Amino acid sequence: MTKITAESTLEDVAAIISTALERAGIAATLSGGAAVSIYSNNEYQSKDLDFVTAALVTDLAPVLELLGFEHTGIPRMSQFSHPLIEWFVEFPPTPLTFGHLYVTHEECAVIDLPAGQLRIVTPTQSVMDRLAAAIAWKDAQSREQAVLVAANQDIDWDELQTWFVNEGESEGEFDRFRAAVEKSVKS
Repeated sequence: MTKITAESTLEDVAAIISTALERAGIAATLSGGAAVSIYSNNEYQSKDLDFVTAALVTDLAPVLELLGFEHTGIPRMSQFSHPLIEWFVEFPPTPLTFGHLYVTHEECAVIDLPAGQLRIVTPTQSVMDRLAAAIAWKDAQSREQAVLVAANQDIDWDELQTWFVNEGESEGEFDRFRAAVEKSVKS
């Protein structure tokens, strides 16, 4: 098994954790800002890795301790740190949702990386995730992250348009988002 070192990238750490959890029978999917970092080739740099899972801290801790992580000690918080890296690892509880859309771990991607296999939201799901945050909290930074992912990855525009409509957003909002992505790709 690949070890986490001070030189490990966010992508390395994510794959190492994902592989270890899968070997322990724990389904956990990388989402949030870390997925944006990976899908934007680090144009956006996340401060943490969010793995959505139904596992409890008592199930996660033994696996993560073998990788050198320590629970932060915050009660009822599934947050871990590692002395050699800058990122926290957090485990938000399932279900995995993007606005009103629920997905299973099996509907997400599993990608092969040099450090192991990584279960991660798809690029289209990552865009939905960031846009859901942008809509819910009127958060411009989350919208910018969605643009970064869409500009750097192949996404399913039809699926995204259906999601927009199902979230109660207008076709005009969808068109504005797509135009922002196209402008980002050209610059």
